[in-house]
Amino acid sequence: MKKVLIIRLSALGDVAMSIPIVYSVCRAYPQIEFTMLTSPHASNLFIEKPANLVIISAQIRGRHSGIKGLYTLYRELRNSSFNIIADLHDVLRSKILRFLFALSGCKVAHINKGRKEKRKLTTREHKQKKQLKSSFVRYTEVFNKLGFSFNETFISLFQNIATPPLPDGINISDNSKSLIGIAPFAKHKGKIYPIELMEIVVSQLSSSDKYQIFFFGSKGHEETIINEWTNKYSNTISFAGKNLGFETELSIMSQLDVMLSMDSANMHLASLVNTPVISIWGATHPYVGFMGWRQDKSNTVEIELPCRPCSIFGNKPCWRKDYACLYEITPEMIIEKIKLLINSKK
Repeated sequence: MKKVLIIRLSALGDVAMSIPIVYSVCRAYPQIEFTMLTSPHASNLFIEKPANLVIISAQIRGRHSGIKGLYTLYRELRNSSFNIIADLHDVLRSKILRFLFALSGCKVAHINKGRKEKRKLTTREHKQKKQLKSSFVRYTEVFNKLGFSFNETFISLFQNIATPPLPDGINISDNSKSLIGIAPFAKHKGKIYPIELMEIVVSQLSSSDKYQIFFFGSKGHEETIINEWTNKYSNTISFAGKNLGFETELSIMSQLDVMLSMDSANMHLASLVNTPVISIWGATHPYVGFMGWRQDKSNTVEIELPCRPCSIFGNKPCWRKDYACLYEITPEMIIEKIKLLINSKK
């Protein structure tokens, strides 16, 4: 009997991008047992998973940390008698795990991240600017190498069920207004639209009673800024720092008319529930292959500059020192995209 171990430990956005492919291959092969090895936090993303998909959490900051911890993890996984290993991560941890499984006779394949072509895309000089394969294609290729052929059947985490009800006290339905989600933050500065400019977007959208705005963000700094906006502007509600859980957050996102997001995990979360995303791109670029699942390229907001993209993850300092890739995007450009998308749905 074939038993497949899929490895994708982090980051949240990358794990989210694996879901459409993992769910599609599982549904194409219902007679095969698939197991997803990921982080404890990311494991909560696998809502309404196929019946033949098992989720296991690796305690990479606990008993599975370090070389000794990885060997402990291998021994625990070995008891499940996996004979096929799909490494969707290709980092040191996953390389060690797949090497150990290969020694025991397992069939192994790993993702080709295209690191060389990504370097050519982000280099300062002699940049080779072209569209690279998406992560979805790269994930699919891993399964193809292992003999799995399938169609991409994933539409939404809620495609086979009714949208989960929201907890008491949360009610976002309002037939008289268009519902707009805004996730104004990202992990790195090179991906965050300047807060003072985003506030202009918020102030202009919130001034119209045609729109209801919902903010998404984490505790601390993000929550503080968002709370300042909700106190200042009407037609705004904050979910920042509320610890709603992925199911509730995704249920809310699934009911939005549009999500405004950076190149961040929230773009991918909204994509998993088939919500259109207006995505803002600065130091990074859709060419790298990290666009959300089935998102429309016409809904991106970006300024084409010779230096873009300068980074895969947005974590490198700006060569120009001025972050023109973000500051030259005007609030009006973003607002126009949102209004066009909302009007196209009417």
